[in-house]
Amino acid sequence: MSDTAILINTAVAVLATVVLIVRFKVNPVISLVLGSLYLGLSTGLGVSKTIETITEGFGEIMVEVGLLIAFGVLMGSILNDVGAIRRLVDHLVKVFGPKYLPYTMALAIATALQSIFLDVLLVISAPLARRMAPKVGKLGTARMAAAMAIALECGIVFMVPGVASLALAGLLGVPLGKMLIFGFLVVVPTVVISIAIMSFLFKRGFWKASRDEQNVFEEEDFPTSQPRVGARTPTEPEGQGEPAGSGVAVATSTRTQRETPLLMLFAPLLLSLALIAGGAIVEILEAHVPALELLGDPVVALLIGLIGTTIVGRFAIGQQGVENAIATGFKESGQILLLTGVGGSLAATVAAAGLGDILGGFFSASAVAPLVVVWAIAAVLHIAVGSVTLSAITAAGMLAPIAPVLGLDPILIALAAGAGSLFMVHVTSNTFWLLQTLLGQTVRGALKTVSFGVSVASVVALGMVLTLSIFL
Repeated sequence: MSDTAILINTAVAVLATVVLIVRFKVNPVISLVLGSLYLGLSTGLGVSKTIETITEGFGEIMVEVGLLIAFGVLMGSILNDVGAIRRLVDHLVKVFGPKYLPYTMALAIATALQSIFLDVLLVISAPLARRMAPKVGKLGTARMAAAMAIALECGIVFMVPGVASLALAGLLGVPLGKMLIFGFLVVVPTVVISIAIMSFLFKRGFWKASRDEQNVFEEEDFPTSQPRVGARTPTEPEGQGEPAGSGVAVATSTRTQRETPLLMLFAPLLLSLALIAGGAIVEILEAHVPALELLGDPVVALLIGLIGTTIVGRFAIGQQGVENAIATGFKESGQILLLTGVGGSLAATVAAAGLGDILGGFFSASAVAPLVVVWAIAAVLHIAVGSVTLSAITAAGMLAPIAPVLGLDPILIALAAGAGSLFMVHVTSNTFWLLQTLLGQTVRGALKTVSFGVSVASVVALGMVLTLSIFL
């Protein structure tokens, strides 16, 4: 089959997948499988080879990241139910003060809290940001809303164990420790610079409180008489704002607040991330440390973190509370695993169709051009579909085959796809509407803080990736 025919059929497969999701509301998992089937059959792979490629692509990425995603989601579910997020925000305010809260809270969300499922993390942290916004200043709502949006979306694609970062690493064969280190190098400056840019624009009149904010909360939910930072009002249970069915009783949350040190709650997660980073450093230095090679293996490291979090959770909320949290985690991880797997199926079919050799010839003169292209593809897909994870996986899968041809480090493709998938979070995204309502913004305000703010982060992140490409 000619190169032109392969390119056309690939474009049709991706476009058809988008149309099925957006226009006909077909589940993304089904749409991706149908797109993979069309691509395989239309490019001459044949029935048997197409089905084999789809199933092998699904299996290969599950081998890479299936357990990692499950362990991460379960760990995050337990942390959610012990009230760790609320207490962390209180601690950040105590230590750094309200002036720097947009930065400190955003960095915590984008890094340490990425094991928590995005929607759960948003629902828990957004009311806290809304409550703290008046302490930040007259532009508090705007700055906190932008910081929240940027941190949530950047964290999921760049920071291990964010589900999109795990999927990208598995899809492109990037060692998870390497993804952790380089993702951290991208996400921290991206979050800080993007929030600084948005704060500058807000101070120059980009934010109009009369048109961009709305008072949608009852007075008793946000009392005008604020308690001292870190303290709770007598009528304010620590579990306030948590999703129904989380399994956390008020009495249990109070016991967690008084008896379980905050560092102890996060220690298992931090330990697992440290072990993964240590294992990556040992690999980079080509040292032979058997103990660290074992403990630094991502599966083993996250398993240690999950076991530790379970033990701490039992101390904090009891055995039944932990069981409820794990049950919730299993429900959340199912859809994530399926979406990640079929994303791998499409990527495998794209590779089998021969797209890599074609694109490799186009980009043979430059390593920068394919990074910009993968960013642009992910950006267009995200505008159409509204899913950060889906657009990142699809874009990375299309460009992954050219990495060996160019000698391009796959980590750069993973980061570029992640950066592009952040562009223009808008009304097709569930995150957009949650941030709009939970942070008391009008739709106009959310378009500024979420759509424009995360798009700024997308461009900044691309700049960080291109800078890294100079050294890799």
